[in-house]
Amino acid sequence: MSTLVIVESPTKARTIRNFLPSTYRVEASMGHVRDLPSSAEEIPEAVKGEKWAQLGVNVEADFEPLYVIPKDKKKIVKELKDALKEATELILATDEDREGESISWHLLQILKPKVPIKRMVFHEITREAIRDALTHCRDIDNRVVQAQETRRILDRLVGYTLSPLLWKKIAWGLSAGRVQSVAVRLLVRRERERRAFRQGSYWDLKATLTPPNPPGKGLGEFDAKLVTVANVKVANGSDFDENTGQIIVGRRVLLLNEEQARALLERIQNKPWTVTNIEERPVTRKPSPPFTTSTLQQEANRKLRLGARETMRIAQSLYERGFITYMRTDSVHLSEQAIVAARNCVQELYGSEYLSPQPRKYATKSKGAQEAHEAIRPAGSTFRTPQQTGLDGVDFRLYDLIWKRTVASQMADSRQTHVTVLTLVEDAGFRSSGKRIDFPGFLRAYVEGSDDPDAALEDQEVILPPLKVGDKPNCKELEAVGHETQPPARFTEASLVKTLESEGVGRPSTYASIIGTIVDRGYAKLVTNALIPTFTAFAVTTLLETHFPDLVDTGFTSRMEQTLDEIATGEAKWLPYLDKFYRGETGLQTQVKEQESQIDAKVARTVVLENISAKVCIGKYGAYLEAEREEGQVKASIPQDLTPADLDPEQVEFLLKQKTEGPEKLGLHPETGEPIFVLIGSYGPYVQLGEVSETNKKPKRGSLPKGTDKDSVTMEMAVALLTLPRLLGTHPDTGAKVQANLGMYGPYVVHDQGKVGKDYRSIKPPDDVLTIALDRALELLSQPKTARGRSKSATPLKELGAHPESGELINVYDGRYGPYVKHGDINASLAKDESVENFTLQKALDLLAAKEAAGGGKSSSKSKKSTKTAAAKSETATEKTAAKKTTAKKTATAAKKTTTKKAGTATATKKETKSS
Repeated sequence: MSTLVIVESPTKARTIRNFLPSTYRVEASMGHVRDLPSSAEEIPEAVKGEKWAQLGVNVEADFEPLYVIPKDKKKIVKELKDALKEATELILATDEDREGESISWHLLQILKPKVPIKRMVFHEITREAIRDALTHCRDIDNRVVQAQETRRILDRLVGYTLSPLLWKKIAWGLSAGRVQSVAVRLLVRRERERRAFRQGSYWDLKATLTPPNPPGKGLGEFDAKLVTVANVKVANGSDFDENTGQIIVGRRVLLLNEEQARALLERIQNKPWTVTNIEERPVTRKPSPPFTTSTLQQEANRKLRLGARETMRIAQSLYERGFITYMRTDSVHLSEQAIVAARNCVQELYGSEYLSPQPRKYATKSKGAQEAHEAIRPAGSTFRTPQQTGLDGVDFRLYDLIWKRTVASQMADSRQTHVTVLTLVEDAGFRSSGKRIDFPGFLRAYVEGSDDPDAALEDQEVILPPLKVGDKPNCKELEAVGHETQPPARFTEASLVKTLESEGVGRPSTYASIIGTIVDRGYAKLVTNALIPTFTAFAVTTLLETHFPDLVDTGFTSRMEQTLDEIATGEAKWLPYLDKFYRGETGLQTQVKEQESQIDAKVARTVVLENISAKVCIGKYGAYLEAEREEGQVKASIPQDLTPADLDPEQVEFLLKQKTEGPEKLGLHPETGEPIFVLIGSYGPYVQLGEVSETNKKPKRGSLPKGTDKDSVTMEMAVALLTLPRLLGTHPDTGAKVQANLGMYGPYVVHDQGKVGKDYRSIKPPDDVLTIALDRALELLSQPKTARGRSKSATPLKELGAHPESGELINVYDGRYGPYVKHGDINASLAKDESVENFTLQKALDLLAAKEAAGGGKSSSKSKKSTKTAAAKSETATEKTAAKKTTAKKTATAAKKTTTKKAGTATATKKETKSS
């Protein structure tokens, strides 16, 4: 008999297994094993006739939730129950936050153990931490569970009550969420500010000066910028009103235009310069606290260009493999052990002068910061340097970021001197600014926004030459410079996370999934790290602002978050709060009933944009323009990649004109004599050969390469695009054709072997889809294929050696369901108790041979995607993936049929934002 330990993931299970005695059996629940129904199909027959069943919450019975075990978790639950039969003790070791506490509680409800139960928590997976946690087990915290359950019910009530309203009034498939809708409103509000922005222009002068003795070529050069004329401040960008593009009323500044700036330049050219004032100001900078979930997401986005979702995925992997502490935390606190470890790193790597005189202890200001007890830091009582971890790629870079931030938090202050030099030439005053780093302190290890601290230190310093008042510097160059004011910057993932946290909206642990939902569901597009709201986002936000203002108000949502925190600490009661929120006089249910009849669907589907005469409407297939013309009402589709930010009066006229007068003719094809047109369709601009007619219903078309403006298309380019796909020749090994073409993800070459399959490779600059030749295409096709979205192929956990027959390398990889070996198309999972370190080439060959004999190649897996496959007992990652896809596909189909027969709110689950 043994002790059964349950955690969430196989990776976490493998790591913990190494630190526990052999009598302990560690199994994974694969996340939540129970939840509210995700589709009508999951609702039990016994309650399907109840009105509240589609909501998944019985609001008439004290908001009792209807929990079900999803199909894809039933096998896991059975395995856990079987494992429990052989155990004399159960330890629930899920994560220490609300979500983890909730998973443990649900496991307890499902498994109904008759053996002693313990709740084990830890914030890092090291031998010392696990052994310590074993001696300090506790009971499940029911208050935390209740707070998490209240959040889940609240999210369901908001999502399932508002989403169907959006379906009726705007478009099918839209969703609303407690935090999601507030985040979308922030994006829309910023975009409105950008559209309302009016640009202002101003001019000033810039000089390059050298010290008086000696001038020296390039020696001691420094810049000076015009700041005053006749003691009056010269206008800069901060003096403009964003809504008018004019100087703010009441500002006493001198606004220079180009003519005035050049006249001033001529007047002071070759006149003597004099230093009138020098000011040196000492500045001390303290290091930032160690990372919380929010600050890690922000800095990883700024430094590593990682999205919030990707950051959390990598951080979770690092945590589960024992490299960092728990990654969902609002706390900046460091344990005494961590402080000692960080200070030892500073002492060893930088010297005692770089240590802060006293250990730095950081206090968390957020009231709700109780999801974990410590900041995100390297795991253990001693910190491995990034180079000692054996990590690579983004794993290495994120660990490196966490390590540097943690170590820097115990380093000495940075001491700097800011220098300002004022010079005068005639009545024109110039200012030069410099910065000298007297002692780098913590900046030697960590500079925010930079990957290379040493290089960043050099970039941060602006050294001015030695000067004194009365000196006569030489003017080497003087130029007039024009400037234009810029609209408010769009939100990036980093700045949105920062704003949500500062406003107290949601919890940082949910921001990654919320941003992912906003992008996945078409409320925003992520373009060069900026989140740009779509027309749908504008329509939904306007409806919610008009009829449900509280639900998209940051203050209201923040107060809601505080109440949920108070429920977790026992300061507030969950049932009265839910009842008031949903069923009260001004509750959500009441508001929806009152407002539904007052919402005009035509108005709700219309987006009003400043400076656009036509109406923008949301239709079944996306946004379109609607305008009144002499010939009557005209409608024209808006390309899917066009956002409200890009739509201007010229584009509106082009799209409407294209609809009424036909497409713009570029010229005649040199061979066929047919006209070639340039058009804009739902998926962007394209060229077309000939007109649509009864005899030519589908004329030849070719999309423009991404980033190509329709106005830059030449006849030569159009003719070339219409030749796509280009036949480059035949493959020397197979005799099959090799082609070049443009697709959804850009240009590519393809080796088309018919029934055998197609092999694709992307075409990257400087190669061009219109000019690439067969030799280069074959070279690309010979290169290893990488998965989309990854910079390189997966790094093996262990290299075993070459296969005796094929000569191909056999490696052990880390998969979703645990470690596996791979040879060609065959993947075979290692046994649960098999150690990667002790796994040999011969064991791999035996495992692969057994899998191949059972028909375990990729081709056979594909042919077995059915309900039977989903129920099969194979433990391999490949077959589990196939089963999961099959189940998902069948569930989606069943849900769709149910919705068709009976319009119900239950399908809204697909659209609902997960726990916020």
